[in-house]
Amino acid sequence: MTTSTLTELTDHQAASTKPVQFHLSLNVSSLPRAVEYFTRVFGQPAAKSRSDYAKFELTNPPVVLSLEENAPAKHGSLNHVGFRFTDAESLVAEQQRLEQAGLETQREESVECCYARQTKFWLHDFDQRLWEFYVLDGDIDHRGAGQTHEQISGVPRSGRSDPADKRAVEQTVTWQHRMGEAFVIPAEPCAEILLRGSFNVPVTAEETAERLRQAFDALVPGGRLTVHVLTCEEPVIGPLELPGHAAHVKHVPVRSELMQAVEAAGFRDQQLTTFRSGACFEHQGQPLRETQIVARRPEHDCGVECVVVFKGPFAEVTDDSGFRWQRAIPTRVPLARWEMLQQSAVRDLFVELPAEAPVSHCGT
Repeated sequence: MTTSTLTELTDHQAASTKPVQFHLSLNVSSLPRAVEYFTRVFGQPAAKSRSDYAKFELTNPPVVLSLEENAPAKHGSLNHVGFRFTDAESLVAEQQRLEQAGLETQREESVECCYARQTKFWLHDFDQRLWEFYVLDGDIDHRGAGQTHEQISGVPRSGRSDPADKRAVEQTVTWQHRMGEAFVIPAEPCAEILLRGSFNVPVTAEETAERLRQAFDALVPGGRLTVHVLTCEEPVIGPLELPGHAAHVKHVPVRSELMQAVEAAGFRDQQLTTFRSGACFEHQGQPLRETQIVARRPEHDCGVECVVVFKGPFAEVTDDSGFRWQRAIPTRVPLARWEMLQQSAVRDLFVELPAEAPVSHCGT
């Protein structure tokens, strides 16, 4: 065994003995004041301090405290909570354990967030608090596109949005509908609507279209729709008799038809964020798969344009708004289209070309 191999093995063993750290993220009204205050509380400086984010790393007890400059009066003091794991294997094992316990999780691979690159998954508890389970892959010098303010707090914001839109979305909410509940969308504008099992009860195509239309109308521009259901590839024949917690499922929509209905309601940028080769259940030889669809209500076109390049790997793609993207060819698009791409799972495949390119960014 070489010296370098022995060193790597020793480092890995040392890392595996580190405890899982509790993660607490707070909203604060003044970030500089909060950093100064907690520096005195903990008797140590922040491990990371930026203009819009700060983090303290405590060893006794093992806690990671992050601070986000969001007024607590509007969003509450708690931003989110969770756990930081030491390696990907432990993270995967924890996600498998939680899913086997019947909890829904959403995984993100190598996402840039909070001035770091992380692999993580999320879950919402029964009161819709957000729990984050993650591995820290490394620090970066920019905040990153992952885990936007909208995803954390349910309130979308964009540095180039119209000020009137910003004031409007301050009043937005996240609304969730579960299978069997009355479908009554709140009067307030919604930043996100979660439909969990809403189409796993007997509903006609017309009722499906109407629910999606209501959801579209209730969302603010840029608002997100999440549909979490069991789907099939062909129409199910005969009554459903599924085991365990799925016994309440009495209807399974055809996946392609449901996604067509989502598009027909006006939503764009649909993604299958949960869809596996294996099936959860089988009915008369028909596989029934857990399916989570995420889509967005389009942003308002403010008339501003920008130049964006599609990096590949495909030679050419066409998006839901009809824009044709050719690999490495600059494409002029509305700013709203670019902002929607930045919030999608394919954001790393595109890059904006500013009017004046920054210098000395080679290799970063």
